[in-house]
Order: sequence, then C-alpha cells, then structure tokens
Amino acid sequence: MGRPETRQRFEEIYLAYYADLLAYIRRRTESHEDAADALAETFATAWRRLADVPDGHAARLWLYGVARRVLANGRRTATRRSALVERLGAQLARWAESAGPPDDDLDAVLAAFRLLDADDREVLALASWEGLTSEEVATVLGCSPGAARSRLHRARRRLARELSRAGVDVARYGVRALALVGRKA
Repeated sequence: MGRPETRQRFEEIYLAYYADLLAYIRRRTESHEDAADALAETFATAWRRLADVPDGHAARLWLYGVARRVLANGRRTATRRSALVERLGAQLARWAESAGPPDDDLDAVLAAFRLLDADDREVLALASWEGLTSEEVATVLGCSPGAARSRLHRARRRLARELSRAGVDVARYGVRALALVGRKA
C-alpha cells in the first residue's frame, strides 16, 4: 500500500468512525480533555497499525477495542498516580510532624533566608533543597568545586548570622533550617 493509499484509507476510517468513537469515549471519561486524549491515542494507534485494521464494519469494532484498552491504561495510570500522591502526602506529613519547628521559628528562618542576596540563596538552595554535592553545585554555577565549597560555606555563615540576629537557636536546626524554609517558600 503506497503512501497516498495509506493516508486515504486512514482518512476514510477516521471520518467514518470518529463520531461513534468520540461518543463511546466521552461516556467513559470525566472531562472533554480526557476524552480528546483517549480519542487521539486511539487514532494514533490506528495510524501506526493501519495494516492491522480490518476492512469494512470490522474496523469500527477494532477501533472500539483499541479505545477500550486506551481507557483502561488511562485508569491504571490514574490509579497509580493517585496512590503515589497519597503515599507522598503521608510521608510529607510524617516528616513535617517530626521536623516541624514552631511557626515563629519557621517565619524567622524564612525571613533570614530572604535577607540573603540572590547568589547566597541560590547556592544554599542547590545544596540543601536540591541535595546537590559541591561538585554538582559547581557544575550548575559554572565554577570550580573549590569555589562552590567556598561560596556554600560563606552563604551558610551569612545565614547563621541572620538567624542569630532573628533570635533563632541555630544549633537547634543546623542545616535543617534551609529545608524548613523550603516548606513555606
């Protein structure tokens, strides 16, 4: 089957069964966007496997089967995503309970962090929030690992100074203070 014939066959199938498939999918989805995605995936599969699409009325049934599998895959994905969101939410809640400072300390940490210049905030965020090593921070900043370590050391010292000025017991939190700032920022 040459290229023009392939395209023509696909267009015929698309025009013949688009409305039926849209109605089928729409009745099984919660939003127009979900329906559009499922319909697009169904016809993308039909295009990729056009040689497998039967002729005549059997093409309609074949497309219904593809749409059914696309919808089932979407439901499984949504279920996995929902379970992951619940699991992460529970983990974050446990972490917040165990790591949570008094709200006034959190506000003070956030205020102290915001008093730092943008370069200090960036190097601290890369190391603490993103969990990057000095070598990785160096790569991101485009400097040597030694320079990144020096910048990080100076930024931590300036943050500790700001925290002390705000009356926050730095020894109580240490570098965890940076992670606390990220919860509200």
